Amino acid sequence: MRRVLLVGNPNVGKSVVFDRLTGVYVVASNYPGTTVEFTRGRMRLGAEQAEVIDVPGTYSLEPTCAAEEVAVRMLDGIAVDDVVVNVVDSTNLERSLNLTLQLLARRRPMVVALNLWDETKHTGIEIDVPKLEAALGLSCAPLVAVTGMGVKDLVERIGLARPSMVSFDQARRWEEIGRIVGEVQRVTHRHHTFLERFRDASIRPFPGLFIAAGVLLAAFEIVRLIGEGLIGYVLGPLFEGLWAPVMMRLSGLLGGSGFFHQLLIGDLVDGGISFAESMGLLTTGLYVPLAAVLPYVFAFYLVLSFIEDTGYLPRLAVLLDGVMHRVGLHGMGAIPILLGLGCNVPGALATRIMETRRERFIAMTLIAIATPCMAKTSMIVGLAGRFGAAGLAPIFIALFLAWLVIGKLLAWLVKGESPEILVDIPPYRFPHVRALAKKLWMRMAGFFREAVPWVLAGVLLVNVLYFSGVMRLMGRLASPVVRGVLSLPDEAAGALVVGFLRKDVAVGMLAPLGLGLRQTVVGCVVLSMYFPCVATFAVMLREPGARDMLKASVVMVGSALAGGGPSELGDVCRGT
Repeated sequence: MRRVLLVGNPNVGKSVVFDRLTGVYVVASNYPGTTVEFTRGRMRLGAEQAEVIDVPGTYSLEPTCAAEEVAVRMLDGIAVDDVVVNVVDSTNLERSLNLTLQLLARRRPMVVALNLWDETKHTGIEIDVPKLEAALGLSCAPLVAVTGMGVKDLVERIGLARPSMVSFDQARRWEEIGRIVGEVQRVTHRHHTFLERFRDASIRPFPGLFIAAGVLLAAFEIVRLIGEGLIGYVLGPLFEGLWAPVMMRLSGLLGGSGFFHQLLIGDLVDGGISFAESMGLLTTGLYVPLAAVLPYVFAFYLVLSFIEDTGYLPRLAVLLDGVMHRVGLHGMGAIPILLGLGCNVPGALATRIMETRRERFIAMTLIAIATPCMAKTSMIVGLAGRFGAAGLAPIFIALFLAWLVIGKLLAWLVKGESPEILVDIPPYRFPHVRALAKKLWMRMAGFFREAVPWVLAGVLLVNVLYFSGVMRLMGRLASPVVRGVLSLPDEAAGALVVGFLRKDVAVGMLAPLGLGLRQTVVGCVVLSMYFPCVATFAVMLREPGARDMLKASVVMVGSALAGGGPSELGDVCRGT
């Protein structure tokens, strides 16, 4: 099957072009031997089908990070009849042509897609397309991917694509680019619009930090409202009204007790099903991922995808660059952290955007220790929320302090440099609904693959351990630490074990123990900090390697004991 590779700088709209070209068949995959993800789909090219590949964004064919290395390797492997579609930001032609001229040297069939063509009109830029085609020796298609303008013309040009015969001196590439831009582009003066003034204001410390605070507060409030609404009005009543009676009938058929009853239904609480406490595969095992966690994850990914597609995330990265450098990262490290607030797995994967191994190690460690995923956050709110601000504030303050302190220590201990942030600031755009929906669907599908099996495995393990008496033995063995250092009951040892599978389930296991305020705070902090869930652990093991994973594990265990034990941080955790 012939392939069409979409290649371009980050933030030029490749994903929207991909969405316009492809149909229903879309698959996200990791490039072999890496955790760098790319997307592939299919389109009709004449009488046949072609595979479309959204290559990871790159500024150059001289790679500086893992994503750019994969982009170069994918281009190295293209066949003679494959087509490269170079997606270009028409409002920043000079920067984009650096990659274009490097692609030309590979002598492959190629088309230039001049995306954001409407923005050139808004910004007073005029591009002479025939002159640009003559200068590059390539077909160039003006395009507005968000609206679909020019897509049909682009598809026709892809089918007729040929290699360029124009020869450039790559050693003098920027001189060639300056000459081309001077010949084909004219910029006229125009007054800034309100949106353009707001765009400039949002990357300055003042009022940019206030704008960022407003955006983030609004985002999390929207997540809370959507999550609580789905639980309170849709999924909660569905489980309580429809699923609970079915489970009670199954409980009767199983005799109300025994191994299979414990495995499938769990314990009956006050003679009925308690989806938070029964701990059966078909009760708590389904309720936690589908009713308690899914609504918040859906809401978070919806809001995050919207913020991504508007072009605000790069601005946030620039604003936070100074803070992130204090913990050994640059501003782009804020993006994996934000993703980690939804789910630590994509957060850990997103660390590949960091240039150095040192930065990736620090970012992954901070995500694992002090970045609670939305599933974990929802369970913490459910468990400690009954104490109000007195229960919730110490937990999140302790995690934030841990993030700062551990980050500062790692920045000091881990040798290496934190390079300056180099990121393009795209114009603000209204998200394309279809692309937004597809991105949301793919992220939710990833949540189902990563979360639901591990929740069921965690509940199964708990039932087996309880039924066999192993959990009680573990509680006695761990008593010196659990009771002596952390001041928690022996039964909390089971939550520490299950926390390695799913943190949200482990936090939920503290609910039946009747913990007081201080014990609840300590339990939530320790479970958040001591180890990531096994899915995140696997990604961390695969990405930086076993050696770095062992180092991170030592930091995790030490920080968890410091956070829950007799220390200044522990005093914060206990609310004293």
